[in-house]
Amino acid sequence: MTAVSLLLLLLVVAVTLWLVLEPLRSGQPSDPDAEPRARLEQERDALYAELAALPDTDEAQRRRPDLERRAALSLRALDALPPRPRPAPRTRTLALGALAAAFALTVVGAVTFVPRWQLASLQPADAANVQATLRLPGLKEQAERTGAAADYLAWGKAAFDSSRYDQALTAYGNALKLDPRQPEALRRLGILLLTRGEQTGQTLSPEDAQRAALLIRTGAQLAPDEPESQLLLGFALARFGQDEQALAALERYRTLDPSGRDADDLITAIRARQNDSDPALRVYAASCASCHGPSGGGGLGPSLRDSTLTRAAARQVIVQGQGAMPAYPDLNGSDLNALLDLLESWQDTGGR
Repeated sequence: MTAVSLLLLLLVVAVTLWLVLEPLRSGQPSDPDAEPRARLEQERDALYAELAALPDTDEAQRRRPDLERRAALSLRALDALPPRPRPAPRTRTLALGALAAAFALTVVGAVTFVPRWQLASLQPADAANVQATLRLPGLKEQAERTGAAADYLAWGKAAFDSSRYDQALTAYGNALKLDPRQPEALRRLGILLLTRGEQTGQTLSPEDAQRAALLIRTGAQLAPDEPESQLLLGFALARFGQDEQALAALERYRTLDPSGRDADDLITAIRARQNDSDPALRVYAASCASCHGPSGGGGLGPSLRDSTLTRAAARQVIVQGQGAMPAYPDLNGSDLNALLDLLESWQDTGGR
């Protein structure tokens, strides 16, 4: 879209220049006496300059009459030439019309192409926020006029994406009154309620916290394969200290949206908390996570949650290595046993 806009604006500029310059160029009548007129004007100007520069000496003053005579002859010759042709009246009319057309084209470009360029210069998320903000008044008016759930959802989405959370609460609330099984409205209302204390400075009551968690869980149950459902569920679970379940949801989010980076910081923070309190996770993070994923779900190496190795077989692979996996013969007994306990617990829960 940006390349198309650039091409169209260049076309507008080219047409504008042609409209302005063409009448001026083609409408100017030719002057058959242009060459002698220019020569006589140059000669006149040179004589005048020489007269003005004459020093106040006797010898210079003796030259003055001759210079004045030559200058007079030049003026007389210029006067004898026909007048220089004047531009045809249509040239001025066409030029003014071209300027008006150029102004109109510039206005059209300013309200169509230029805003697209400005959006193209922003990051995709910032551009989407700007566009959402610009759409808000129209979406709000349409939702209030039609009263349709789809229109309330569109208004709520634009308000949420542009951080107008007061409007998002109103729009999503009305959408749920019309249809209570709206995953986006449920999870976003839940996260707004859960973070309301951070936005207003008020303490979140336990009742509101439980209500927010219920909204987010319900939204995730209705749309488990939508990345945002798992992202907001993971965020909510982490807020309630349920780190293992939060990690599972956040890893699910990264599986559904491999390019999404919104969960990275939270996953890192949860892992840091776990590694400080759990020796098995500390060993896993140091030796295994880079290949098998931060929660054993797989990466460069296979998923450990789907593994069917016995404890003895897993011990042998860890200590001696296998295939592309390096050996870790220096793990002491307690760390090795803790790691094996962790792997067995993951096998019991599988992909959950």
